[in-house]
Amino acid sequence: MPQAIASELLQKDFVDWYRRNRSRSSALFDLLSPEAYTSRPIPLRHPICFYEGHLPAFSYITLIERTLGGGPIDAYLEKLFQRGIDPDDASAAAASAPPKWPSRREIQEFAKRCDDAVLRELGNRRSARDERYLQAAYTILEHEQMHHETLVYILQRVPYAQKPKPLDASTPADGPLPQHELLSIPAGEALLGANRGEIPFGWDNEFGASVCAVDAFAIDKHSVTNADYLRFVDAGGEPPPFWVQRNGRWFQQAMFEEVELPLSWPVYVTYDQAAAYARWKGLGLPTEAQYQRAAYGTPQGSQRLFPWGSEAPLHKHGNFDFQQWDPRPAGSFPDGASAWGVQDLVGNGWEWTSSRFEPFPGFTPMASYPQYSADFFDGKHYVLKGASPVTARELIRRSLRNWFRPNYPYIYAKFRCVSQ
Repeated sequence: MPQAIASELLQKDFVDWYRRNRSRSSALFDLLSPEAYTSRPIPLRHPICFYEGHLPAFSYITLIERTLGGGPIDAYLEKLFQRGIDPDDASAAAASAPPKWPSRREIQEFAKRCDDAVLRELGNRRSARDERYLQAAYTILEHEQMHHETLVYILQRVPYAQKPKPLDASTPADGPLPQHELLSIPAGEALLGANRGEIPFGWDNEFGASVCAVDAFAIDKHSVTNADYLRFVDAGGEPPPFWVQRNGRWFQQAMFEEVELPLSWPVYVTYDQAAAYARWKGLGLPTEAQYQRAAYGTPQGSQRLFPWGSEAPLHKHGNFDFQQWDPRPAGSFPDGASAWGVQDLVGNGWEWTSSRFEPFPGFTPMASYPQYSADFFDGKHYVLKGASPVTARELIRRSLRNWFRPNYPYIYAKFRCVSQ
């Protein structure tokens, strides 16, 4: 394809992608009542209103100012909305807030000015060879999609009366329990990360690629379910953050309603809870390398692009990209199984690994967002892989890495166990 045509198509895709992102963001904020919009459902995060300013501010700062050398639209609001927080405790989070947040009207007016400028630039036919510009464009597009997930798990904590259920939202449903099975993965190689230039875009922590040897191990065919974890709770284990007990019965807090505990759903837990369960079972959590081998390795020694093969992610492959607000029963997507038969490695919830979040060899901070990863190489965060029900389709790739603190209780994170 001629370079000029490729560049024109790329820019049109960027404009459409940005508009889709902004439309989804607006729909998420519009789910809320006015009192919920200014509330702080998660003490370790800013109030919800922050994110309606943060998304366009980040896009403008990253593309227009940091990459193209433009001036500020509103220096005060840009500084206020420039970056989120990851504090050690609620008191540190509270100390980071301004005395008063702007009104929604003020935030939306600021957002429109940012959006107009960003869309003008994305619509320009800049050369597809301009790597710095392309990195910035991909950064703002994937950044907003990542924050859609952040928004949803914050909205999960909003009282039901303050977020009416959308008409198109399905009713959460239980299903049959999957059969327990540990699948044997023979010794072999796992591919970690990616090489620069082999994928259109990656965050700095995804580079560079390395192949490592992995000893033989066995891994759960299915994610640990609520039914599995209930036995652990009955034995004295800590209840998961999405469960609530009423009159001796367990219920789960789904997105728009509370339902009797769906035993077939994957259990969403913190890293600490996942590790405690694995110890109780006499097992462990997979390393990042074990996850990669179970998800992308093959008996022939080749590496797949996705667990199921090379076909682009579709809804038949897993519960991701907002096809559902809540989990589906474990094992609902056999078409998404890996070459070894391991299911739900991508979708239905992120997967905890026992690997701390660290840089790959040759790590270099990205120019468009130099703080993205480097600030979190502190030994206090663990790697998660895969995707959740509200992870965007564009974020599903072999090298993508997520990370959180081991006691963070709000994310859609499941797990499975391994035996050495």
